[in-house]
Amino acid sequence: QVAYFVDEYRLRFLYFASMQDTIQRRILNALLVALRPLARALLRAGIGYREFAEISKSAFVDVATKDYGLRGRPTNISRVAVMTGLTRKEVRRLRNKSDSGEETEINRPMPMAVILHRWFTESDFLDETGKPRELDFDSGPNSFSDLVRRFGGDIPPGAMRTELKRIGAISESVSGGLVAQKRNVSGREINERLADGLELLVYPTLLALANNTAVQEGEETWVMRNAATSGVRESDVPRLRRISSDRLSEFIESIDDLFAAYETLHDDDPSDASKRTLGVGVIYFEESRSDDGVFKNV
Repeated sequence: QVAYFVDEYRLRFLYFASMQDTIQRRILNALLVALRPLARALLRAGIGYREFAEISKSAFVDVATKDYGLRGRPTNISRVAVMTGLTRKEVRRLRNKSDSGEETEINRPMPMAVILHRWFTESDFLDETGKPRELDFDSGPNSFSDLVRRFGGDIPPGAMRTELKRIGAISESVSGGLVAQKRNVSGREINERLADGLELLVYPTLLALANNTAVQEGEETWVMRNAATSGVRESDVPRLRRISSDRLSEFIESIDDLFAAYETLHDDDPSDASKRTLGVGVIYFEESRSDDGVFKNV
């Protein structure tokens, strides 16, 4: 009889463990799909995995610290380490960084940014006017390969040249030398567009997602809706993009008018104590042919 209950318990444990593994795998697969377009945008803005990983760790430590404390106190370092999977030393480092206001400062920028910075600032690679010299790829002293070997870590000079050419940071002269075209990995307009999108679209969407995964039975979830299809001809995409953009703009303007009307209801009350921030967002999107997305069979 004892053996029977032990076997039944073991089977139940294995079943629930398998279900949990399946659910987590689905979440991670969905996260991978969601991160691909984000990675595409970050790479265009000159932000690589190293910076992303540092910011991600800071976010996990910050949430574990503030949201899971006992009796109103911040979560202690050991519990944060258990929840996040980071070492206590790493948790302590990230919390100290946050407390000093340096959590978004990156101590080790991506290699391309380092190479461009050094090319524009190191005297060995400047001409007599203080501007970046045209560099031979791998001949003579202070060549491009020398620059990469000194400041690019273990990145091969050929790979660095290819990537800097791809982003338009360098060009090749008629004589075959390499010429620096810009000091930054990406332009200001691209960076500002990405920052606006993360703040105004990605952040509100993830707020709604976090809320909807925490609501209890009987509580109201926030609206997260989309309309999608995979049956549209390629030739019709520009027309649908234009129509969708016009209709969404009209809808957002009507919501903005609604909010403005409610803002004026209590103009006589100077107190901000009872005021809340809320908003509505609508998104038009397209998946590229190379995306392993979630709407292929819609």
